[in-house]
Amino acid sequence: TTLLSILCGISGMFGWGLYDFLGGVFAKQIGPYKSFFWSQLAGLASMLVLVFVTAPSVSVPSDAILLFPVAALLYSAGYLFFFKGFEIGNMSIVAATMNLWAVFTMLFAFTFMGQRLSTIQTIGVLMIFAGVTLASLNWNEIRERRFQLSSGVKEAITGAFFFGIYWNVSEIIVEAVGWLVSTAFIKLGIVIFMLLFSMLSKREMGLAGIASKTILVIFIMGVIEAGAVAIVNYGLGIGDAILITPIASALSIVTIALAILFLKDRITKPQGFGIAVAVAGIVITGI
Repeated sequence: TTLLSILCGISGMFGWGLYDFLGGVFAKQIGPYKSFFWSQLAGLASMLVLVFVTAPSVSVPSDAILLFPVAALLYSAGYLFFFKGFEIGNMSIVAATMNLWAVFTMLFAFTFMGQRLSTIQTIGVLMIFAGVTLASLNWNEIRERRFQLSSGVKEAITGAFFFGIYWNVSEIIVEAVGWLVSTAFIKLGIVIFMLLFSMLSKREMGLAGIASKTILVIFIMGVIEAGAVAIVNYGLGIGDAILITPIASALSIVTIALAILFLKDRITKPQGFGIAVAVAGIVITGI
């Protein structure tokens, strides 16, 4: 059980980390809206196939039905702000700032759901705050006695706020209907929301003029993200959450490593130290 828990956590970490990296790349190439919509559509298709193959029993309470559109809206808003941050900012810095979602999740759980932090988890939260602060500041501007956040940080903080609420709402839904049905319905809600968003904002979501290889990779990344959700939730059902959650939530390690390796992202030493502290803080909060 321990080995399976670790493997599920690692799979989630790499799956989500790769999704965020590819999402950041395509946000710069075709915009955050198209990359998010089409990848989520691919994820929905893969989840529907999984539902068809496993044929789970479906019994959805009325409370959960009301929460599905809320969860879809929160998830969509969170990732759209993340991808917007990737589009205009340094991917490594934005990925580190995204770690604040864990802090917001704990804050809402503490305030509205009566959950409490242990001493070591409190230390982890403080490390995330400190690390994100170090990573998000433009140190060149500070040396010139001008205070300025790095590009994309404001968007990442906003996205983390929405994600923090989402995970609490998602927890309620999953406990009521199970991980597979809840994930499929939430992804359906995300696709519907993005279609409505496209019509109301008159944003073009078509893929005309985009290279076929780019389209293929966008669909693959959507399947990868859905697979990460499936594997982690499967692991939570049969394994140890205390092992799976902190490993999977350290996904920014993968995103940052890929950005530095393939995109040659440049970060200052204080920002690099801040990224390391924030990621360590996320791991500690799962203890």
